[in-house]
Formats: sequence, structure tokens, C-alpha cells
Amino acid sequence: MIEFLGKWQKHWSSWLLLFVSALSLIFAALYFQHGLDLKPCIKCIYQRTAVFGILFASVIPLIHNSVWTRILAYLTWGISSVWGFFIAREHVDLLTASNPFYAPCEIVPNFPSWLALHEWLPSIFAANGDCLENTWQFAGMGMAQWMMIIFAFFSILLFVIIGARLVSYFR
Repeated sequence: MIEFLGKWQKHWSSWLLLFVSALSLIFAALYFQHGLDLKPCIKCIYQRTAVFGILFASVIPLIHNSVWTRILAYLTWGISSVWGFFIAREHVDLLTASNPFYAPCEIVPNFPSWLALHEWLPSIFAANGDCLENTWQFAGMGMAQWMMIIFAFFSILLFVIIGARLVSYFR
């Protein structure tokens, strides 16, 4: 199994699977926003940006699969999934705080001026929701809790794949 995972990351199908899973999350987020009229808060937008980072990471080896593009993809994937996990955890902490009114929740995304996504694509990156809104539930958990699990899965998957690659390399 370890050898299979170590070799599979060189194949385009592994990166296509990552691409499809991240794209599915983006489509689900847009459905929640535009179809179900659930307004995303700033934490949701940052998590969405992290999912776009994972999506971008998967595209790099799909365009050109080499050692260097995979390393760049791993770095982008790792930063995006870990950052997304911490943002989702902050969101869960905010939702479960004993006094959430003192918790910080910005109104405008803090994107760099050279990457003003909320101005360029407001239908995707504008935050017009409340961070304390937690009406959507599935299996007793809200969206922030599910995103924490999803980002943890992406992070663990990355470390397993890198570990499998290292094990198969040194065999």
C-alpha cells in the first residue's frame, strides 16, 4: 500500500482526484451561498481561499508533472490545508465561546492590495455574513466544524502521501 501511494503521486489521476475534491468543495460553498442564501462570513471566505489554494496546488502537476512542480504543489497544498484548518478552528472557537461578542471577526477580508479578491470577484470572495451564524447543521455539526474535519483530512492525506513517497524512495 505504501509503495502504491508513493508511486501514485507521480500519476496525473492522483492530482485529478485532488482537483475534483477541491472543486466540489468550491461548488458546494457557492451552492450554500447562492442557492441556499447562506451568507459567508470573513472566516468562511478565508476557508474558501484555502480551498482555492488546494485547488491551485492540484493544477500545478496536472499542467506539468515533475519533481519540482510536485514539490511546489505539496508546499501549496500543505500551507493551504493547515492554514484552512486553523481558520476553521478559530471559527469553531468563536462559535463556541462563552462570550462571542468580544471575539474578533472582521467585516472586510484582509487580502493584500495586489490580490483584492473581494473586489475582483465579490460574488465569490465578499464577506457579507455574520461569523456567529450557525444555522446549517449536518449530523449535529455546523459548517465550521465540518470544514475543520475536511482540512484535517487534507493535511493528514498530504503527510501520508509524502511519508509514503519517502518510504518508497529509501527502499
